[in-house]
Amino acid sequence: MNAPTPINHTQAEAGLVARFDAARPSLAGSIAVTALRDAAAEQIKAKGLPHRRVEEYKYTDLRAFMKSAAPLAAPATSAEAKSVLDGFESYGALDRYRIVIANGTFNADLSDVDALAAEGVTVTDFNDGLAAENGSELLATPKMAGQDGTLALNTAFVQGGVVISVKDGADVSKPVELVQVAVGEGAQVSRNRIVVANGATFKLLETFAGDTGAGETNVVFDYDVADGAKLAVTRLMAGKAEGAKLFTTLARIGADAEFKTLGFLAGPAFARNQQFISFTGENSEAKIYGVTMARDRDLADQTLIVDHAVPHCNSREFFKTVLDDEARGVYQGRINVAPHAQKTDGEMMTQALLLGEGAEMANKPELEIFADDVLCAHGATCGEMDADLLFYLRARGIPEAEARTLLVLAFLSEAIEEFDEDTVTEELGARVRAWLAA
Repeated sequence: MNAPTPINHTQAEAGLVARFDAARPSLAGSIAVTALRDAAAEQIKAKGLPHRRVEEYKYTDLRAFMKSAAPLAAPATSAEAKSVLDGFESYGALDRYRIVIANGTFNADLSDVDALAAEGVTVTDFNDGLAAENGSELLATPKMAGQDGTLALNTAFVQGGVVISVKDGADVSKPVELVQVAVGEGAQVSRNRIVVANGATFKLLETFAGDTGAGETNVVFDYDVADGAKLAVTRLMAGKAEGAKLFTTLARIGADAEFKTLGFLAGPAFARNQQFISFTGENSEAKIYGVTMARDRDLADQTLIVDHAVPHCNSREFFKTVLDDEARGVYQGRINVAPHAQKTDGEMMTQALLLGEGAEMANKPELEIFADDVLCAHGATCGEMDADLLFYLRARGIPEAEARTLLVLAFLSEAIEEFDEDTVTEELGARVRAWLAA
């Protein structure tokens, strides 16, 4: 067999290779974990960053965006992290627990570890898990993700994170905010494992505070939703940011379980929110929502694969996008139905509203069905603001700017209300208004 042809590395790719060589001795993990890190780094070296000739990144060329590779962020003290948090506004006065990851590593001093323990939730350092004999299991990649470049970057460079375990039957009284804090500039790479045990109910708010400058943020959230469990996740990425923001969800859903998530993107110059979700038990449901707002020349990508690997499961995917100026939006969604996954019910819809003449939207919904007793459908729409509706509001004395705001808010609110989580509805609506006002 001929050896693969070596690629010509860009400045960023060469920088990533050098960064790994420099960081490798200090990165946590057992011998097996180190071997996985080395393999991921070798993949980056051999293939480079994901680019438009990779089908999954056809519209989201990370190689073209990343001009250089910033060093990994240095460790942050509790005082430094608290200073960033004090100036950070996420969910206002919402009563919630908080878990803090600062510059990629778990900060127990700023986290409500003891209060969560009383609720049946255990929080431990991800790096402790990596150092254990079975630590390589924490870096497992699902088959449907293939050799995803974003995941490879995370595996090679992951600095830390948390493992959250919710015990059997627990019904946690308040949402838990998992906040990633950036102190200074530099790349931040973390991974978080969340295990919701049988019959438990858990609500998680994923937020991001501070700015990494030109350094990328690469975070993986790995969920195990056991039989009869319910998990609701809100991912809020708002605020201007230069560096690439790369988020990955890995989720396995047991029997008679419910998993729902909403990804809210507004502000980053380059954001990719990708999700790989698999049903492992029957009679379960996944509800996946997305709200995207982009302006200037920003790019926002919502990508997902839902794998119906067992019978009698339902999935709903509903995404809304608003683009202004010369912004670009991407939606790539695929529903897989295995040959034996009869009685599957899957529906996918993506809708985009273009406010600027230079805005572009790429919609790519797909179905791969290998069973015959299923209900599956997908749809996609893309267009400008309805002139008749705008005229209707203006004819009733509403100024044009306010009328446009009302129409955009109504368009995006449909997905937020479908998500049906009262604890975040008001805050997300306020984020939409703030974006429009700007």
